[in-house]
Amino acid sequence: MAHRTTWLRSDLADSNGDLLSLRPENTAGVVRSMIEHNLVREGIQKVFYQGAMFRHERPQKGRYRQFHQIGAEVLGANNTKIDAELITITHSLWQRLGLKNITLEINTLGSSEARANYRNILVDYFTQYKWQLDEDSTRRLKTNPLRILDSKNKDLHTLIEAAPKLVDNLDKESARHFDELKMYLECINIPYVINTHLVRGLDYYNNTVFEWTTTDLGAQGTFCAGGRYDNLVEQMGGKSCPAVGFAIGLERLVLLLQEQGLSIAGNTLSAYIVVTSGNGAQLKSMKIAQQLHQALPALILYNDITMGSFKSQFKKADKANADFAIILGEEELSNNQVAIKPLKDQGKQQTMSIENAINYLKEY
Repeated sequence: MAHRTTWLRSDLADSNGDLLSLRPENTAGVVRSMIEHNLVREGIQKVFYQGAMFRHERPQKGRYRQFHQIGAEVLGANNTKIDAELITITHSLWQRLGLKNITLEINTLGSSEARANYRNILVDYFTQYKWQLDEDSTRRLKTNPLRILDSKNKDLHTLIEAAPKLVDNLDKESARHFDELKMYLECINIPYVINTHLVRGLDYYNNTVFEWTTTDLGAQGTFCAGGRYDNLVEQMGGKSCPAVGFAIGLERLVLLLQEQGLSIAGNTLSAYIVVTSGNGAQLKSMKIAQQLHQALPALILYNDITMGSFKSQFKKADKANADFAIILGEEELSNNQVAIKPLKDQGKQQTMSIENAINYLKEY
């Protein structure tokens, strides 16, 4: 299935010969939106997204032709602190999910100037051993020699290990940026591994690149990746603007959760607001519903709109499988209170203020 979009043109064609556009990632779309709406002129922009992406090549384990990503991008900030902040966000998420056996791999691709010089060094090195390269690496020697470093061909690992390292050929500013990133990660106690072969699959990255990987998903072990792309906005027609971001592969993440026997399901509470008749009661129920939503975002809330009898409303609460009934009768309304009645156990009905009701539900 191909998603038609103007974000990235490919040379693929369907059975009718029509050209197709596939969206392989969302960063380019975010950048185009920023340019079209002049948002980069308004200071630092922090955005997030979710959506379907597409690939044409044959899928491997944990990969699909249509897949889904969620991600975050920050445009307009060029200091290393924001790189570390984005990594911290992902680290906190993994901790909350309880993920195990995961590794943060980091590398630097340096500035465009440093990378251009390094490219020449790599071409000279691999050309000496061209007879050892496989078909993909021979092609990449002409198009993007840095991608040879990311080859999964085990026969090339010895040759790749002996190749010159970009980290040894950085300019002063790129080296400082990488040192600062390591300093931030060490300060906040996030373990990392420097992977000098980490180059990322897209050519617009510079300086910071990172991946969260695991051995629990086989050879395709990356489930979250990102990095800095300070030149992309300008390349796409905007004014020079530093940027950094990451994306999480949802299918990969779900597969990893399954492999590790983890679940993201929590103890979700639900409540049904049972309301006496009259406009005053209905208005009050709306206000209380808003207070509950603000204080308890995960609470599933049913606010009765039938204006039927208490008996019929309680039947609807039971049918909705609600944990509690929040009752707004005449007495509760006159005293600015609510009554809470547990519907799934033998707990007693209690009358209290809405503030105490919120605390009661939080502690339940």
